Amino acid sequence: MDGSRIHPERPETSGAYTTTRNRVEAYFDGTATKTWERLTSDAPVSGIRATVRAGRDEMRSLIIDSLPADLRGARILDAGCGTGALAFELAARGADVVGVDISPQLIGIAQKRTPDAVAGKVSFAAGDMLDPSLGGFDHIVAMDSMIYYTADDIARILGGIAPRLSGSMIFTVAPRTPLLMAFWRLGKLAPRRDRSPVMIPHSPAVIASKLGTGRLRDIRRVKSGFYFSNALEFTA
Repeated sequence: MDGSRIHPERPETSGAYTTTRNRVEAYFDGTATKTWERLTSDAPVSGIRATVRAGRDEMRSLIIDSLPADLRGARILDAGCGTGALAFELAARGADVVGVDISPQLIGIAQKRTPDAVAGKVSFAAGDMLDPSLGGFDHIVAMDSMIYYTADDIARILGGIAPRLSGSMIFTVAPRTPLLMAFWRLGKLAPRRDRSPVMIPHSPAVIASKLGTGRLRDIRRVKSGFYFSNALEFTA
């Protein structure tokens, strides 16, 4: 893959999925690009952003630890790869990694940051993780890339990916806690054009109840300051 935009023939998704995906793309390709580039670098950050960086580092380690120790020869999709940190670590452990993100700007950063040591083990492209032309995978990871979608759309995403997944998919959602529910309600009051996409807190049991196929396992939550994330494992 050469990093150009891919145009998927996706499995059936809802209009809400498409609307949310487009809003997330616009946000990360415009308002948040520079902030995200700095947050995912080694540049100093302070306050809330430092706690978010620490939380993301912990979650990235948790996701890797939830996969088999020996990844040599495994083909892994990093869905919503952002600037590539997780993809690089998976490639360093021997996996052949395909990183996909809906933001061409973030894909460009990931390509520039690719270490020479893993250059032949990882490729990046801007597009949709549901694109069937990406092929099949032994494992899929999706760190904080599905946090804006409803439980129904998450179930559709998992159902659409299941036929191309031979192992497990590790993904994260925002946990349904009183604090996050309060933030969610406040976020919905803000004018849509003036705010970032709103994270939707979830209960793993509710997502599991909407699955037409496969099993869902609750791995663990990570909390660091204002970073809240819950890792889940889906097997088809």
